[in-house]
Amino acid sequence: MDHRLLEIVACPVCKGKLTYDQKNKELVCKLDRLAYPIKEGIPVLLEPEARSISMEEGR
Repeated sequence: MDHRLLEIVACPVCKGKLTYDQKNKELVCKLDRLAYPIKEGIPVLLEPEARSISMEEGR
C-alpha cells in the first residue's frame, strides 16, 4: 500500500484517518471499527462493503 495514498484517503463515514492492516489487506477506521477491503490494489471505500471489526482488532 502506497503511504502517500494513506495520507489523503479518509473514512467515508466519519472522515477520520485510516490505517493499513497488512495482514488482512484492509484499510481500518479505528473510530468506527470498520475495515474496508482492498481489491486488486484498489481500496473499496464504500460503507456497505466494509466489515465490522471487534474492539481487539481495532487496537
